[in-house]
Amino acid sequence: MLSDDRPIFIQLAEWLEGGIARGDFPEGSPIPSINELAAFHRINPATANKAVAQLTAKGLITRQRGVGMFVNQGARAALVHEKTQDFAEERIAPLVSEAKLIGLSLDELTALTEKEWNA
Repeated sequence: MLSDDRPIFIQLAEWLEGGIARGDFPEGSPIPSINELAAFHRINPATANKAVAQLTAKGLITRQRGVGMFVNQGARAALVHEKTQDFAEERIAPLVSEAKLIGLSLDELTALTEKEWNA
């Protein structure tokens, strides 16, 4: 879960974003409190707060003083759009470049992709 070499607050922010994108934290629903996140992941509450601040800055969640933190309407769609763009830039573009380099046609690349999809 939180284990690689990247800063812990970034990993936690991505974990929360994944939960929103998958629907674990539906729009309008509360997310765990700072203290709950810190206890669950065994991290400092300040680190959990930094992760939550990132999601707040991105407009994905809203803090309601004395009530809790809630997933904003449209958060899932925004995350899916962002992840799709990242996927296209980081995975699809290099794949297409490599396919062109070795002389694959679009039809051949599509056939290979369909074969893997159906495997």
